[in-house]
Amino acid sequence: MNMEQWSVGGRGFGSLLMFFLLAGEMFTTYTFLGASGGAYRAGMPTALYAFNCFYFVIAYWLLPPIWKYAKQNNVISQSDFYEKKYNSKPLGVLVAVISIIAVIPYLVMQLKGLGIIVSEASYGSISPHMAIVIGVSAVTIYVTVSGMHGAAWTAIIKDILILSVVVFMGIYFPLHYYDGIQPMFEAINTAKHEMLIFPKQGLSISWFISATIMTALAFYMFPHMLAGVFSAKSAKSLRVNAGIMPIYQVIIVFSILIGFSAILQAPNLKGPDTDLALFKMAKMSFDPWFVGMIGAAGAMAALIPSSLVLTATATIISKNIYKVWKPQTTDQQLARLTRLLVPVVAIVTLYFTFNGGDTILTLYLMSYSFMTQLFPALFFSLWKKNPVTVQGASAGMIVSIVIVAYLTITEKSIATFFPSLPQVIKDLDIGLAVLIINIVVTLGVSILTRKSITIVKGNTDISDPA
Repeated sequence: MNMEQWSVGGRGFGSLLMFFLLAGEMFTTYTFLGASGGAYRAGMPTALYAFNCFYFVIAYWLLPPIWKYAKQNNVISQSDFYEKKYNSKPLGVLVAVISIIAVIPYLVMQLKGLGIIVSEASYGSISPHMAIVIGVSAVTIYVTVSGMHGAAWTAIIKDILILSVVVFMGIYFPLHYYDGIQPMFEAINTAKHEMLIFPKQGLSISWFISATIMTALAFYMFPHMLAGVFSAKSAKSLRVNAGIMPIYQVIIVFSILIGFSAILQAPNLKGPDTDLALFKMAKMSFDPWFVGMIGAAGAMAALIPSSLVLTATATIISKNIYKVWKPQTTDQQLARLTRLLVPVVAIVTLYFTFNGGDTILTLYLMSYSFMTQLFPALFFSLWKKNPVTVQGASAGMIVSIVIVAYLTITEKSIATFFPSLPQVIKDLDIGLAVLIINIVVTLGVSILTRKSITIVKGNTDISDPA
């Protein structure tokens, strides 16, 4: 395979394969551990947040023009898109660096989830570390050999497993322990009424709306998601996918029902153990062989997005960082280097998985807020007349990411700086709040730099005898 075939599947994936590929990225270990654990831990706010269909509204309108430009200009990575749209290699490098910083902790958290799932499903006979090493080894081999094709076909197996297991448990637990879904919520309402409402502050309605918008804007900014988009056969297949995918999102409802069913049946889970609500219920209810099936589906939920991340990250490092440094690199050399980078990225990720501790968790929380900051430059570049200059795009990204990093690391919020503001504003998601600053900086610097360029060109024209 050449570089295009390996990294974006030769742009030959139709609607059905695109459906499984993008679903493979969207429904990860979060579908297993996060959604059910969030419902168990915080109730309705995090449950409804998990069930976010705003992604697909954006996808319907945003992805077709991105795909068309990528097809016409041979774009095969996220950074390629920015580099060619703004005719700036430094901007492509900046986007590449931001993406790698954001995506590595995302991959680390998938692997940590994999370790937990396999360890729980094997009743502790396989350690989390061993599960992670085996899983990463398998993914590294098939990504190196087959690239995007391997990720797409294994995504089909994974989706069938997840659909079967999660839907069954989401129906079975409420029926078995409460005689139905309505009686389950009635029992929770009696025992823990606060789990079914939005609080007045913190995870409030304001937080929910802003966090939903922020994650939807960030979702397709991730390099592995855009790589999946570039692999589509046509713009139509992306629109069809955006129309169908909300139906698939219903699977999250069943994962949420699992979490709610555990609130009264497994009441003593604390801290990180809340993410084990699904396995706690499974072990209480089923024979070990079926728990093993659940573990297999959960393991696939971690491995498929991991394979997409490895493919996209290796492509970005080789094409948008190494080739900028060594522009004489041929396409054949670049394709070989990209495959060699897959195990390198995997080893680095393994190191952070085993040694990152809370720092990685902090970085993971930064990931979505980081990727949201790439949205303005991409969005404005799709206009017929782009109002943003390369200087404005760069300034907006750098300023906003520095702010996000500072606020996340210091654990400060809007309420910290402006305690007198109304609660509805103080609860806004910090990533979305910084995005507004990003847009102001991006457009402001663009206006200034465009004027400077116009003045320089004007002076040149006046002084030039020709």
